Amino acid sequence: MSQESTVPGEVVETAEIPEPGAVTIVVPTFNESANVRQLLRQITEAVPARVPCEVVFVDDSTDDTPEVIEKAAQDCPFPVTVLHREEPVGGLGGAVVVGLKAATSDWIVVMDGDCQHPPSLVPDLVATGERANAGLVVASRYIKGGSRAGLAGSYRVAVSRGATWLTKALFPRRLRGISDPMSGFFAIRRSAVTAEVLQPLGYKILLELAVRSRPRTVTEVPFVFQDRFAGESKSTAQEGLRFLRHLAGLRAASPVARMVGFGLIGLTGFVPNLLGLWALTALGMHYVPAEILANQLGVAWNFVLIEHLLFRERRRHRRWWDRVGRFALLANADLVLRIPLIALFVHQLHLGVLSATALALVTTFVLRFVATEALVYLPRRAREESARGGRTARRAV
Repeated sequence: MSQESTVPGEVVETAEIPEPGAVTIVVPTFNESANVRQLLRQITEAVPARVPCEVVFVDDSTDDTPEVIEKAAQDCPFPVTVLHREEPVGGLGGAVVVGLKAATSDWIVVMDGDCQHPPSLVPDLVATGERANAGLVVASRYIKGGSRAGLAGSYRVAVSRGATWLTKALFPRRLRGISDPMSGFFAIRRSAVTAEVLQPLGYKILLELAVRSRPRTVTEVPFVFQDRFAGESKSTAQEGLRFLRHLAGLRAASPVARMVGFGLIGLTGFVPNLLGLWALTALGMHYVPAEILANQLGVAWNFVLIEHLLFRERRRHRRWWDRVGRFALLANADLVLRIPLIALFVHQLHLGVLSATALALVTTFVLRFVATEALVYLPRRAREESARGGRTARRAV
């Protein structure tokens, strides 16, 4: 249901996206008030004459960006919608997912709001996708005709290249044919997007789309990364850490990968365990209670890494103290279960002590992984997801 007004240029609250065009341009913004007028002017000059369009801003700003968009949109020959999020869940990537769900056109183009992505390329992205019958068209800085000229400074260039190399090394099959997985400028068919499976964290939404729901056919077009029109880059050390956490979460998406990661994290837990045992026995404590206490250091170490690297997207299913208690119980049960298992393997299977111990370690590891996943990190329910999605104020201009 929407409200209508006879006053020209008046902004009204509505529950519907404007009538669909041939392409929906989704622009996530965070404090980009100095850029949005220029961006809308560039879109007006380059896009509507070649392909009908609508623009959906998904805004997480703390400044007057929504108001500036509303005023600038009054001169636009295409529909403009502002979706302002009260809670920036998932960062820039989460904002893009909101825009993907709101889009009504067959093609969706995602681009930044700082004018570093040239709107003149939007029709070419869609046309290339139609010609190649592709589901995803990536604007790449790293193919012939492209350039990363707008990256400010050698540090940002090095970070960008390093992140690109790392992601392609971690996902060689998923990113085959994508030379610029760090690009924030791309076109995707609405039919190729399954927004419900996306779990974005930070600003690299193309990587999320490529890994979790990559369309069958992908192609690229070159583009020259422009200089920022105004303001400062939102790339920070904190965003870099979120990107690494996102990479770890994507890599651990499959059960086999999670089990391997679970085992590697468990191996690193021996370090705090042994250090704690050494310190406690050096203070004169008997080795039995010292081992019990030192084991808790390893448990805590493992829990922190598993929380942030393997099960980040499932943490909200239970309260943190519930997760801590269940994880600690399972981890310590491993010690209790291992001794009778060793005895069983020695006396019933007639294995040597070393072989029985190794088999018991493997058995308890598998049991602990399965129990941890099932009893501590059950998948979140859909109603909990929707309750935590935050409120979005939708305004059509």
